Amino acid sequence: MVSPETERPSKQKEFEPLTPSEQSEKQHLENLVIGAVWTAGFALRQLRDKRLYRDTHSSFEQYCREQFGHTRQKSDYLIVGATIYENLTTNRCQILPTTEYQVRPLGVLDPPVQVQAWSEAVTIASGKVPTSRIVRQVVRELTRQPRENPFELGEVVGILAKDNPQLRSQNGCWAILTGISKATCDLQTWNSELEEIEIEYLQELDYSESDCEVIQKLHERIQRLQESSELEGMAKGVLKLLGKIDRPYLTPLEEQMLKILEKAYE
Repeated sequence: MVSPETERPSKQKEFEPLTPSEQSEKQHLENLVIGAVWTAGFALRQLRDKRLYRDTHSSFEQYCREQFGHTRQKSDYLIVGATIYENLTTNRCQILPTTEYQVRPLGVLDPPVQVQAWSEAVTIASGKVPTSRIVRQVVRELTRQPRENPFELGEVVGILAKDNPQLRSQNGCWAILTGISKATCDLQTWNSELEEIEIEYLQELDYSESDCEVIQKLHERIQRLQESSELEGMAKGVLKLLGKIDRPYLTPLEEQMLKILEKAYE
């Protein structure tokens, strides 16, 4: 039976207006949050280029994981994003990005073309900050070639082995794009890094930004477990299954199994 509360139409939420001083404070705080993204990228670039991690860690990857709790790949995204943001501000773009993901598709373009592509995306977005999807569409138009690479850094794709023996063991797995050229991609799967894989062996999954972040976090969890030298066969089998999920989320059972492994080995 449907309760009376369910039958009544939901009342539209009424928003409370801000005073001019509150509006000003809100804008100031939002700018601080947005600016922190680019500040992090600039700082990471200095730490990497000057090797300021060398007194405590042997590699930048290990340093990022232990000091900041994220992968080298995430640091690279922030560094590239900050560099693109710097390029847009230097060229006096009026509308600027608010997240690294919005400018990630621009990473395959030369700096002057980045400005052109961003400006076109802003126009398509009616003068507002464009989404990553709009920016990607513009980049595709600007780089249209017979063997155009439709993918972007950080995107999650599916692997289709077909006749490629190198990919036979990875068929059906998801992979995170870590490098892009005109006709090939570098990949990070659940258990290995693959270089210069032709785009005909990749399947576009059309995951959203949040979907890709879910898979990236899953990869980080799997990677931490694989660092254990005591990982048993059954545990490896569970990780292999998670490396082939065809959706951007874990079922309750999968999440429970992963947590059991994390508790057992970490």
